[in-house]
This record gives sequence, C-alpha cells and structure tokens, in this order.
Amino acid sequence: MRRLLASIVATAVGLAVGGGMIPSTAQAHSGNPGYTPPPIAWGACANATLKARGAECGFVIVPLDYARPGGTKIKIAVSRIKAKSPAADYQGVMLVNPGGPGGSGLIYSVLQSAIPNNAGLDYDWIGFDPRGVGSSVPALTCDGNVAGYNRPYYVPVTKELEKTWLGRSKAYAQACARAGGPLLDHLKSTDNVADMESIRKALGQKQINFYGFSYGTYLGQVYATLHPNQVRRMVFDGVVDPRGVWYDANLSQDIQFDKNMDVYFAWVAKYDAVYHLGTTGKAVKAKYYATLQKLRKAPAEGKIGPDEWNDIFVSAGYYVYGWEDVATAFSAYVNDGDAAGLLELYSEPGPGTDNGYAIYLGTQCTDVKWPSSWSKWQRDNWRIYSKYPFITWNNAWYNAPCLFWKGDVGRPVSVDGRKAPSILLINETNDAATPYPGSLEIRKRFPRSVLVEGVGGTTHSGSLSGIACTDDTIAAYLETGALPDRVRGNRSDKQCEPVPQPDPTAAAAHTLSSTGSMKSLLRQEAPVVR
Repeated sequence: MRRLLASIVATAVGLAVGGGMIPSTAQAHSGNPGYTPPPIAWGACANATLKARGAECGFVIVPLDYARPGGTKIKIAVSRIKAKSPAADYQGVMLVNPGGPGGSGLIYSVLQSAIPNNAGLDYDWIGFDPRGVGSSVPALTCDGNVAGYNRPYYVPVTKELEKTWLGRSKAYAQACARAGGPLLDHLKSTDNVADMESIRKALGQKQINFYGFSYGTYLGQVYATLHPNQVRRMVFDGVVDPRGVWYDANLSQDIQFDKNMDVYFAWVAKYDAVYHLGTTGKAVKAKYYATLQKLRKAPAEGKIGPDEWNDIFVSAGYYVYGWEDVATAFSAYVNDGDAAGLLELYSEPGPGTDNGYAIYLGTQCTDVKWPSSWSKWQRDNWRIYSKYPFITWNNAWYNAPCLFWKGDVGRPVSVDGRKAPSILLINETNDAATPYPGSLEIRKRFPRSVLVEGVGGTTHSGSLSGIACTDDTIAAYLETGALPDRVRGNRSDKQCEPVPQPDPTAAAAHTLSSTGSMKSLLRQEAPVVR
C-alpha cells in the first residue's frame, strides 16, 4: 500500500483543461447530500499514451466537503477509453484505481486492451486521479525534498537519530498543513468513495464495474459496503485487510517483507555466475547488510546512504518485476564500486515529487486515529525489528507524520459485503504489501466472492502479467460474470502459478516478469503506489 520514498516521482499525466478550485456558486446543491455533478466536458488528453489509445479527458466537479455540497468545489481528473465492441455487447463503465493511497490512476484506462480475449473491449474504461492527486485540482505537495539524498539512518540506534526523525516527521506534517489547508480534512477513503459515486453519476450510469489494485481494493470494499446496488462486477488484486487499517497493517507488512527478501537473496545466490554476490542466500543477505553499514560512513557518490540503499531494495520485496535491475546495481557497486545503477534506481527528488506521499499520509492519517503515544510506536517497531529488520524502521518513519497530522480524523467504515454481488479476489501467497490473510478475510465478508491464489508467489498486485490461469479467469468474469466454484473452508478457490521469477541467463534480454508489456507501460507512465 505504501510506496518507496525512492519512487516518489511526479508523473504529471496532464489534461488539456486547467483551473483551480471552483467557487462555491458553481453547481451548488445546498442541503442535498445526494450530490449530482454536472456532465463531464470531455476533451483531448495531454498525455501521449492516452492520446495514442484514443482516450478523452476531463474533470468531474465534486464538493470539497460532501456535508456541504453547496460549498467549495474541487476537480477530479478522469480519462475514458470507450468500448470498442458492438453496442449490443456493451457492459458499462469500468473504473480503475492503482493503489496507494496517492496513486495516479489517469493512465489506467489503457487497461482496456490488457484483458485477454478482448473481454475488456465491452467496457468504457475510466482512469482517474483521486482528489489531491496528479492532474486533479488542487494537487497536494508539501516538500519535494523530503526524500533527498543521504538522509539520517532509519534505525534510531541513538536518541539523537530518534529526535532527528521525529523532527523531520513533524516538519513534514506542518508543511502539509500549510500547503493543504482545508483539503487535509477531506482526503479520507470515504471522500474518495463519494467521488467514485460522483463519477458514476457524471457518466450517467446506474452501476459501475471496478478494478482495484492494493489500496484500490479497500476503496472497492467500502464502495460495495455503502453502495451495493450500484456495484455490477469488481476485481480486487492485492487485497487489503480492513482489520488492520492502518497502523497494524503496516506492522504486518514488515514481517512479510523481511521473509520476501530472503527469497530474493536466495534468487541472487542462484545466479552467482551472473552477479558474483555469494552462492547462498545467507551470504548475499550478509553482503547486503554489510554494505548498508559501510554506506553509513561513506555514502556512494555522497548520495546513496543506508536509507537510499534500503529503499532501492524494497521494490524486490514488493514484486519480481525489476529483480534483475536491483541485482545488477548491487553487483556493480559491491564488486566494482560503480554507483551508477544505484543512482538510476534512486532518482533525485524535487519540487512536486512528493504528491503521492502527501496524499498517502493525508488519507491514512485521517481514515482512523493512529496511536498518539510515541512509546507505543517504539515498542512495536523495536519488537518487530529484532526479528524482521529489513523494512521496519523505514516503514515506521514513512508513517510517522501521522503523529503530528492536522487533518480531521474519521472512523473507518465497517466493511460488509453480504449485499454485494459476486466479485473476484486475487492475491499471491507471500504478498508483502497486502498479506494473504487479508484476502481470506474479505472472502469471508463477501460471501459471493471467489479467491484466486498465486501459489507461493511474492508479487503484489500481479494480475495482467501474462499468467494465463489468472488472466483468463479475469477475462471470463468480465465477459460473462462467470467465476470458479467457491469451495468450502477458509482457503482459496482456485490456485494458479505466481508471476515467475526472472531468469537473467535467458536468451531474451528480460523475462516476462520484468517486462510484461502492460505492467511495463504503466510503471513508466505513472509509478504504481501500492
């Protein structure tokens, strides 16, 4: 659900229309909690990929505060790629959310062509930037240098380091309070779900279909709970466990990330003839941590310190895409002293590049009240760090601005899918960002759901990566509504192969897992926030 500080990249998927907050007189529906937006004024998209795919772009006008529908309005950026099948086969609109919170989803309408057997062509695919994100207006940024090079060591081994990181966390929260103003009170998941309802209405649809990745699955859960009659079909890939929203969810991530890194280090060792980093996972892991400690004293090129080093490797715990790139940079630095690969993987931040991070915090810090006692954070994170050190303090400081956040805090919706129609759940067994037990929990809460498990895999939200077993199931569901039979017990209903680990010795330059065409496109256009 969180994104790497290293990949806080502002990929501005622009629109041909501009403007700021809309005065409160525009489309005011005073006293009407069932707000209806004006129709979307569709126009050309600025993004080259969207243009090439024949997309059109526009804005949905929504209240900043749905409790005051006649008040200030903001704009949700949307894209649309219309259905390409005969009118008789039309199946409605498909909204897509890539995760986060804070992920830019405008480009995701291109998923229409990624569904096997042309099953996506029966739908209008709708990408959108959630409120505060990307091309939506206003977009929140607080401090583009928050992820600057050579930051203080994540692990607070001294009181001075702990004080420094608490100070940085407070400063970032204060910067967001200054930059966000009233927007900070209205970035909750319930606000995003209300915006999804406004998008539905603006499109003139009685129901929506929805494809959600990671945090997007939580939006889908909440939408289906609050608006079950407006749901037609839903795909949840990388399923959020609503029981952990959000403090406990991050602690759960720490454990599985550490386990996934052992899998990664073992893979690197398997290809020692390529990377020369050790013939056992234990040896490679030792080299990783030894290098991290060296970088505390002498950052690579004065820029890549222990934190940046850790951030670079976190992607390998998320998914198998890019395993080769990380291993190549690891090898080049350790064996040859060449830091070019590290600098390429950890790009320099700058103004506006913290948009995804700012919205991530804006949502997670206000969806629910976080523990206000730093001593609890200390105890929990040191306890987990003692056994699972890889990402624990990285993750803790990533979320620590929630201790000081200024937005009004709400209460999470109690997710209940008993009234929802059938939905498709997808999760790999060892997904670290959304651990597998979450998918089992949602399977219980949505009694008409079916769970497809990528057995043994470590990839997060890996659907549409070319695994026929999974992707053909998605296609059949979107085409006809058909799902595999639901089995008895607390387990998956269908088992498929996971996204495969890459083979750096293969004849092709890269394998499916590193260059699946649609995944590659989306990661280049708008790095996914998961």
